[in-house]
Amino acid sequence: MEKPIFPSKYIRITQGYNVGTHKDSFAIDNAGKDGGISTIYAPFTGIIKKIYSNDANEVWLESSNPVEFADGTKDYLTVLFAHCNNVSNLFVGKEIKQNEAFYQEGTKGNATGNHCHIECGKGKFTGTGWHKNNAGYWSINNGKKPEECFWLDNTITIIDTNGYNFKKISTSKVEKENTTIINNNTKASTVNENKNQTTQKGNNIKNNNKPQEKTIVKFKAPKKDLYGIYLNKDEVLTVKINQE
Repeated sequence: MEKPIFPSKYIRITQGYNVGTHKDSFAIDNAGKDGGISTIYAPFTGIIKKIYSNDANEVWLESSNPVEFADGTKDYLTVLFAHCNNVSNLFVGKEIKQNEAFYQEGTKGNATGNHCHIECGKGKFTGTGWHKNNAGYWSINNGKKPEECFWLDNTITIIDTNGYNFKKISTSKVEKENTTIINNNTKASTVNENKNQTTQKGNNIKNNNKPQEKTIVKFKAPKKDLYGIYLNKDEVLTVKINQE
């Protein structure tokens, strides 16, 4: 189950919830690293449910599956983003993978300075996605405090949380052990392998004149996930065990 990650690599909240134009809502404004335009990343794998381009280019992203909120809730999560200057690359029904860059800070709509307006709603997208609250502002349905929804990981730089206490994901180190037997002062090649070892069949030729060559790679997965190996063009992956 995915954990929703705060959608910017820099957390610098310039306006908190329930104040000013955020009255009677849990909306926040995040201005990223500085006054420039920072990228916004998908907090989870989700589907775009609505785009409202007549105001601030609002986009509603609903999680594809239930996620684990920072407060322990396990449910669908819908997040509203606003103020990106250009959303022409987005469309309703588009799937966005977790941590995929898909939106940007901006000044579209009623905004002073580049930032991203963010609101969290517990559960799936409902109705029109928002409602006019008691203060006369449009707010996401089923609003929930952002610090109860988002986690922070080690890729996020904390500048100003506006006093909100966000939980951090404890990241486990990938444990990897490479054992190589040296032959005539030349190290046998080692290859970083995925969780399971594979053996190149048909090449286990016995030769009493050659010392044993053996490569052992151990990988401990930090979490349940899909793991793979990236190779450049023309690179060859070989995992072999030679025994006398």
